[in-house]
Amino acid sequence: MKLDRMIGILSILLQQEKVTAPWLAEKFEVSKRTINRDIEALCMAGIPLRTEPGQNGGVSIMEGYKIDRTLLSKSDLQAILAGLRSLDSVSGTNRYACLMEKLSAGSSSLLAGDGHIFIDLSSWYKDSLSPKIELLHDAILSCRKVSFSYFAPKGESERTVEPYDLLFQWASWYLWSWCETRQDFRLFKLGRMTKLTVQGSFEKRAAPLPDLSARRVFPNIYQIKARIQPAYKWRLIEEYGPESFVEQPDQTLLFSCGFADKSSVISWIASFGDGAELLEPWELRQEVRAFAEKIFKKYEKPQH
Repeated sequence: MKLDRMIGILSILLQQEKVTAPWLAEKFEVSKRTINRDIEALCMAGIPLRTEPGQNGGVSIMEGYKIDRTLLSKSDLQAILAGLRSLDSVSGTNRYACLMEKLSAGSSSLLAGDGHIFIDLSSWYKDSLSPKIELLHDAILSCRKVSFSYFAPKGESERTVEPYDLLFQWASWYLWSWCETRQDFRLFKLGRMTKLTVQGSFEKRAAPLPDLSARRVFPNIYQIKARIQPAYKWRLIEEYGPESFVEQPDQTLLFSCGFADKSSVISWIASFGDGAELLEPWELRQEVRAFAEKIFKKYEKPQH
């Protein structure tokens, strides 16, 4: 795109004293005539460029107008590149990393050793997730409504929304949008959406930022205590940190934490098999027992 190319040319000129039009043409894979038009456009935009003919000539920014090239340090550029590469992991392209390479062109030393942080935002469902993100992102930019089928614990529903933001939180992607059904702003998990279609345009309304704090989304309604076998210490450390449990004299782990709902407590305890025992609260302990009895009855009779 012309804008990306012009930004790239400006970035190069901020980092180098002088470059030639043929070098820029080769760098951006366009003709010298195109580069000359870009330089003219930059001058018309108020960027004081100077062109010098001859063997030692080239294009440069007039003295007194240069931005301090230390504005972005090596670590700054590396952090930006890592972030752009993470966006490529869900876009299905490498356009963001290519943009960064253009912006940093001529200063390869600034990006030396930048490949030590890899962030993949795509999850296990990249093939189905990337098209959703692209469609929703385009709908946000063009102010177009989106309809989809949504699957939640309370059941399936059809929704039409005004999309505002894509969010990556708690290892999942969400859409922040105005829901016509609820007449309010809602978060929708992309993994629960199917049959996405773009609808008519809408006028943007004042959109508050979503409250994504853990206390707001996952309130600690049920404070539990559980005895966990030492073989699962790795899991407690990975999921909740070493401060979540106290090692007992018999080497079992006394775990304490808050959960948002009953089903989360029961399914979490059950996922340990016989490696965990819920101690408190008493009423949930009884529900775990009832859950286990239902499972036992289901497998008690031989399959015909």
